[in-house]
Amino acid sequence: MAIRSDTAGRIGAWITDRLIRAALWLVLSLPFDARRRLAAALMTGIVAPIAGWRARIRENLALVRPDLPPEEVARLVRDVPRSIGRTLAELYSGPEFVARVARERLQGAGVAALEEAHRTGRPVLLVTGHLGNYDAIRGGLIARGYRVGGLYRPMDNPFFNHHYVAAISRIGTPLFPRGRKGLADMIRFLRGGGMVGVVLDQSMGDGALLRFFGQEALTALSPAEMALRYDALVIPTYGIRRADGGFDMVIEAPIPHSDPTTMTQALNDSLEAQVRAHMDQWLWTHRRWKMTNKTW
Repeated sequence: MAIRSDTAGRIGAWITDRLIRAALWLVLSLPFDARRRLAAALMTGIVAPIAGWRARIRENLALVRPDLPPEEVARLVRDVPRSIGRTLAELYSGPEFVARVARERLQGAGVAALEEAHRTGRPVLLVTGHLGNYDAIRGGLIARGYRVGGLYRPMDNPFFNHHYVAAISRIGTPLFPRGRKGLADMIRFLRGGGMVGVVLDQSMGDGALLRFFGQEALTALSPAEMALRYDALVIPTYGIRRADGGFDMVIEAPIPHSDPTTMTQALNDSLEAQVRAHMDQWLWTHRRWKMTNKTW
């Protein structure tokens, strides 16, 4: 039975990937801005209802923002998948996406510290979340000549993961998959004065229960731990999408070194503030509060 179930799972994953590839072929046949609009429409009109995203967005919002009026919830149910679609189209657009973010101005209280670290070769952890486009900063800095790698979590669907990693590799390399070997390679790169982009807002089974939107959320302490071990700067960064199709490249002030829990809570607080300011650009479809929402 286990073998049959595994085979069925692989067949299902293969079929899903074929459908994704067909949609991507259609999307990528269009000019850059048109492909973002089409991907947004496909995510909102087709993927969101099939994948159950609408219900999950409502559940997350009911948990952490019960104060929102119904019309705002309805807007987010519609606009969050649009943001996901735009992000996917951008990630698969490689050079065109990099060209777009390369011309954006770096802004925020941490720009000087980032530039100084680049000049002196000090390691930096660029910590972000699934807000706007989480690869905008990495792509923009690589285009400026910075040595920036990225830590990523391999997709559960191995067929999709193959071309997804190829796509984000066109934005820039090196890339480090979560796992023992990827972590070892990332540490070598970091110790050599590199910068590494890390997405922190995924529920990690071995993480600490820290506050995010007033609820406990499992959060990895490893970026802060590595920063303390290798004297790396920890800088919150965000690629916030603007209405004109460009991005605000936000570089916040470095998180002061203290202890891993305090530093990581500060990162959660930074992300929460940005999400509250740009509610429709965060990934409200994912299971961030697994320990709190018992329906998951």
